[in-house]
Amino acid sequence: MRSCVISILVLICAFFQPVRAQEPDSLVLDPLPADTIRFVPETVTRPLAMDTLLKSSFSPNPTKAVIYSAIFPGLGQIYNRKYWKLPIVYGGFMGCAYAISFNSRFYKDYSNAYLDFTDSDPNTQSYNDFVPYGYVISSSDSAWFAGVLKRKKDFYRRNRDLSYIITVGLYVICMIDAYVDAQLFDFDISPDLSLRVEPAIFERTRYNRRSFGIQCSFSF
Repeated sequence: MRSCVISILVLICAFFQPVRAQEPDSLVLDPLPADTIRFVPETVTRPLAMDTLLKSSFSPNPTKAVIYSAIFPGLGQIYNRKYWKLPIVYGGFMGCAYAISFNSRFYKDYSNAYLDFTDSDPNTQSYNDFVPYGYVISSSDSAWFAGVLKRKKDFYRRNRDLSYIITVGLYVICMIDAYVDAQLFDFDISPDLSLRVEPAIFERTRYNRRSFGIQCSFSF
């Protein structure tokens, strides 16, 4: 009886063994057909702005900008490609040139008139150009008229000298502008510039008591 049971179990194991051998050990995916099209999203690139392209391809040298501006006013601005500043630069120098010419001419006329009036030479009478028509300068008016000529002479001389100083100042300002403009050419100014106002507590010191107030802060 025992040997019969063992024989039956051996037959059952032999019957199920081929079925187990046909079961796959792992999951195998079938390869995709050759004509299958896969969609791969492309990266969309936006064109760079024109000012970004210019800044990436050109970066001025501050030293060269100062040298060019010192050689001739306006060359530093041209080197920095800030052409819109040229009318301001040359307009300022034209105004200074006109002021120098205007004040120099009147200074020369009043200076000659003052010298001719005080030299007691009857042949030098250029001061008559400043005397109203039909008016005769008497001896009692000579001191007053000499003072008028001297004040006018000093007035136009002062304005002429001031015009020279303004011209030199404008020349220096053009050099400084060219240097600063070239130095800050690549400086990124963020558009997120905000002002925040909030209450503040100022702590007590041995000089001041504790106080309350408002403080302003810029964030950029």
